[in-house]
Amino acid sequence: MFRALGTAAGRCARVPPNAVSGLPGSLQVVATPIGNLGDLSRRALDVLASADVICCEDTRRTRALLAAESLPSSPRRLLSLHGHNEATRIGQVLELLRAGRTVALVSDAGTPTISDPGARLVAAAVDAGYGVSAVPGPCAPVSALVVSGLPTERFCFEGFLPRKGPERRRRLAELASEERTAVILEAPGRLAMLLADLQGAMGDRRVAVCRELTKVHEEVWRGRLADAATHFGQQPVRGEVVVVVEGRSAPVASQEALSASVRAHLAGGDSPRQAAEATAAELGVSRRRAYAEALAQRDRDGRSGLPSGPR
Repeated sequence: MFRALGTAAGRCARVPPNAVSGLPGSLQVVATPIGNLGDLSRRALDVLASADVICCEDTRRTRALLAAESLPSSPRRLLSLHGHNEATRIGQVLELLRAGRTVALVSDAGTPTISDPGARLVAAAVDAGYGVSAVPGPCAPVSALVVSGLPTERFCFEGFLPRKGPERRRRLAELASEERTAVILEAPGRLAMLLADLQGAMGDRRVAVCRELTKVHEEVWRGRLADAATHFGQQPVRGEVVVVVEGRSAPVASQEALSASVRAHLAGGDSPRQAAEATAAELGVSRRRAYAEALAQRDRDGRSGLPSGPR
């Protein structure tokens, strides 16, 4: 369990992020607002103010964020790191860490590495033994999930699906069989096509289409895939979009299948409890239901004088 280290000012006491690694430099993965600047945490402000270098997906966006918070934004503190140059920047950042520098990693909005650059840099820093810490905060996929009204106990994040071809069809087929709630990103101009493809692959499941989260024109549309495809196909869509789709309902085993499975395990010499556990694993039913069926079959076999299994 994490323990808060408070100070009189209410801030967390600064704990060296590289205390475990023992190496001089540290990489701080900092989440930034996805819309509302008020979502930038006090800890994120501290890290962005004190970092020696800030790796940015777009230096212009980060400079505007720093300026809005009256933080230093000199060009020498900002180092571009985006999808096209991340691989070539890794060596440079590791040199900074080797020199004992604190490097902050940010994306244009939200949490770096989540459908944004930075994952390869984090992996390289970890492999090299440097301390890597997360400064948690805004994340569009998680924000969409928690306001969707769909189950949150188990979910999968798909990011952007392939635009076309067999790989897109394969991913859609995988999602169709997925029992967890699925979180998908999409460009606004392709939203209607995505919703139509999801309906074609999944059927008419519940969906939430979340647009411009935390911004002035935030919209969360909740309904069914068929209605969503029609609704968003009739109007232009703008802004960042996250689609949250209901998972496939777990198949309900028929009473006939349950009885047959239990009987087969009892006939094979299993005890009622063993037969119930095996049937529950095979059919995805509750152990309580399978155990009740096993006891019922044992009792019926006992009354009829028939053996319930090998002796």
